[in-house]
Amino acid sequence: MYIPHHYKNENLSEIKAFIEEHGFGILINQTDGRPWATHTPLELEVNDRGEDVLVGHIAKANAQSKSFAEDAEVLVIFNGPHTYISSSWYRDEEVPTWDYIAVHIYGRLEILPEDAVLASLHRLVSKYEKNSKTPISLHDLSPKTMRQIKGIVGFQIKITEIKAAYKLSQGREHDHPEIIKQLEEGKQKGAKAIAAELKKRLS
Repeated sequence: MYIPHHYKNENLSEIKAFIEEHGFGILINQTDGRPWATHTPLELEVNDRGEDVLVGHIAKANAQSKSFAEDAEVLVIFNGPHTYISSSWYRDEEVPTWDYIAVHIYGRLEILPEDAVLASLHRLVSKYEKNSKTPISLHDLSPKTMRQIKGIVGFQIKITEIKAAYKLSQGREHDHPEIIKQLEEGKQKGAKAIAAELKKRLS
């Protein structure tokens, strides 16, 4: 991912928090000689060697799983909020632009044994069931239902490189108050989230 220097974020704690909040990623590799992408939840964890890893799973029926090779390099993309920025909000004449947050992670993929896959599913479900009015646990599901685990491939990705782009109207700080005002009043998808990010940087 091309990132101009002033849009690059190297604050690891902020990037990790972003991944926790936007954990539905895109897993990309080469499958049958073509780029292949799968949308799937990915959790940021620390493995038994103290390394940061992404843990996830996809269906065995997914052709991408057939191309998984131990230690193969993959790319994961996490998308955050984004919105159009009108140059009518600037004091000086300029072209419009787009503000956004995106994180690309490169890493080496390792297939997990079934017991580790099951443990990761318990952690994943427990995390997201916290928001449910009537949370369920995988412990409550019947053995018949849980046999579906046979139809997935679990993996962890050892992170080797992180590229984080936080394009938030840098260089136009004098226009930020008006940009924030317009975003908060607008109806564009992601506008209020970008306004909140700009506010953080004002303070």
